[in-house]
Amino acid sequence: MSQQEILQLKQFASEKIIGQQALIERLLIAILADGHLLVEGAPGLAKTRAIKVIGEGIEGDFHRIQFTPDLLPADLTGTEIYRPQDGSFTFQRGPLFHNLVLADEINRAPAKVQSALLEAMAERQITVGSETYALPEVFLVMATQNPIEQEGTYPLPEAQLDRFLMHVRVDYPNVDEEKAILQLTRGEARGGQQALTQASTQLSQATLLHARNAVLDTYLADNLEAYLVEIVLATRNAGRYGEDLSGWIQYGASPRASMALDRCARAYAWLDGRDFVTPEDIQMIAPDVLRHRIILSYEAEADGVTADRCIEELISRVAVP
Repeated sequence: MSQQEILQLKQFASEKIIGQQALIERLLIAILADGHLLVEGAPGLAKTRAIKVIGEGIEGDFHRIQFTPDLLPADLTGTEIYRPQDGSFTFQRGPLFHNLVLADEINRAPAKVQSALLEAMAERQITVGSETYALPEVFLVMATQNPIEQEGTYPLPEAQLDRFLMHVRVDYPNVDEEKAILQLTRGEARGGQQALTQASTQLSQATLLHARNAVLDTYLADNLEAYLVEIVLATRNAGRYGEDLSGWIQYGASPRASMALDRCARAYAWLDGRDFVTPEDIQMIAPDVLRHRIILSYEAEADGVTADRCIEELISRVAVP
């Protein structure tokens, strides 16, 4: 039953977000795999709209945070408020205590703000002073960044990038999709603001947690598990798969990449209606799991090699069981 409800949510989102099917799937995979999502794309590609629509279909609350250079850690975590009546302090919770959080243009905030977000993403808790507060069980951060404007931005440190389950790149829709977008927005304009989000039923958090357990139970054969690990290991020693690859990667993916690829491949298969993982599931999701976890060498960058090309070459050369 939980699978049918998840698929209904996917269908609802697909009707409201045209031309970004991969983004919708990755958002649902991140929710099912209990991880966070980094989305990169030009303005106007429905990144904010996507998580807002998904949030409308899930029992819980959604909050958007606009990251700016003057943002403070307390603007995310919350702060202690002094009560002069009795001389005590009361903690006022910040926007990170919501279920779905959109960190819009995350790379526009300085390092101290990003570090506050890092604890929330990695530990599912927030520490203010001597007190630690647990975050909701259903908790997802979707961070966006604009690849065009880089002035006044603070690149995300590698430690924080590694905390994101996937790094998804979104592109422009095709001609037919853009025509459909025009028709959809005209219809919403006639129907008013409420036309954007009208899910017939909301997915309960209990159903979502049950779906996460079902994803973990999705069968992954031993030889496919070895194949999955081999792809990650290939990023640490690319020279084994060709002399031309030996100098491309300076630092490979960590074991956290293996765990992420395992969870995402299972979720991808489960969303496709199967109770087992295939090599194609691993190959389809691997670029999103790995592209932000490898650091290319200066030589590779000078030669115009991208992380996506490097991952594509490795996947094509690692033997499929």
